[in-house]
Amino acid sequence: MDRVTDRAPSSPPSPAEPPSEAARPLLAPLLSAEGQALLAELRDHDPAGELALATRLRRDHPAELVSAALAQARLRQRAVAKFGADDAYRMYFTPHGVEQATRSSVAAHRAARLVALTRATPGRAVRVTDLCCGIGGDAIELARAGFAVTAVDIDPLTCEIARTNVRTLAPGGPPATVTRADVRKYDTAGAEVLFIDPARRGGRGRIFNPEAYSPPLSWAIEAVRRVGTGAVKIAPGIPHELVPDDFEAEWISDGGDVKEAVLWHHPAVVPGTRRATLLTPAPVTLTGRGLPDPPVRPAGRYLYEPDGAVIRAHLVAEVAEELAGGLLDATIAYITADEARETPYATAYEITDELPFSLKRLKALLREREVGVLTVKKRGSAVEPEELRRRMKLKGPHAATVFLTRVAGAPTMLLGHPVSRPDRTAGTAQARSVSSSA
Repeated sequence: MDRVTDRAPSSPPSPAEPPSEAARPLLAPLLSAEGQALLAELRDHDPAGELALATRLRRDHPAELVSAALAQARLRQRAVAKFGADDAYRMYFTPHGVEQATRSSVAAHRAARLVALTRATPGRAVRVTDLCCGIGGDAIELARAGFAVTAVDIDPLTCEIARTNVRTLAPGGPPATVTRADVRKYDTAGAEVLFIDPARRGGRGRIFNPEAYSPPLSWAIEAVRRVGTGAVKIAPGIPHELVPDDFEAEWISDGGDVKEAVLWHHPAVVPGTRRATLLTPAPVTLTGRGLPDPPVRPAGRYLYEPDGAVIRAHLVAEVAEELAGGLLDATIAYITADEARETPYATAYEITDELPFSLKRLKALLREREVGVLTVKKRGSAVEPEELRRRMKLKGPHAATVFLTRVAGAPTMLLGHPVSRPDRTAGTAQARSVSSSA
């Protein structure tokens, strides 16, 4: 069964205790037959025409219900990128909840790893406590994975939304409980696994100091240690020196974008390990081996741009070794190599031209190659891509990619194009134009 309770947060609530006024059914109007019909009608509405649409709908429905339905429809449209259309249009959100919620693919990956770590088996539901559950994104995937979830948040509306979302999207899972409580006072004694997603946004926007999270990172770490098994979701930009020695750190990307980092604690986890997990196009994980920094070498025929999770996890050396490559510059995460090798951890580009930094020479080269579409990538350069494209006055049927970077400390421009598949003739010689004068 699902329930939302509202009581003193020092201990888990009693299921027989009636909800207080603070936990009244705030979603009831939207969950009514009239509210559901409105939400269905608004599923594909165009926000640009919302004023006229609202005026028309208010002729047949209460104004407050129309406003609530329109607000929820907008949030659902925003949530599609995180949850997919099938789930997002059956869920309920708050503006903060959409912003803070975990992408469903990431939550599913994390739930699957917890299944593996806890050796969860059919017939026995491992008890997971989800602190700072928000609108229930992680609780949904944990329940779908077969865990008995207790989700905890302090906001009554958020709790009501989480309960509705879990009940709607994980109806066949073990009993799920949603509890309103202060997570720092909540008794986790019955938990076998603890998952914590501290709030990393405040009234002034994103919070960068982990001790300013709510709850602070140090509190979350100690809470997981007491339970023995668990995970803490953190911002991917966390300094490595803040990762506790007895935890593993994993950076996760999806679709090429780094989404989050997770600190794992379990007897089977090797303390101090760093992992980079890429969820698309197929889930793969790279584990650090403590390799030294790759050597710096001249630009070869191929340039590899490591995935952001690889860079955040400080695993560029592992990828460079796999590619038999080195770095263009000791401070920049571009790998260069003479052969094209397939790897899920980096995007390969074939380099056709190497020039010292000169916008005039680049413009002449692009005109000569009839480049009309230019992708600008930069590391170690102050040039703004949009300004560069404007000054190039591009015209022509061809496309190219330019890297504004440094090679052994020298400002350099590398022109090339993506490699769509491994070049089986990569070992053969092919000329590459190199200009050495300014």
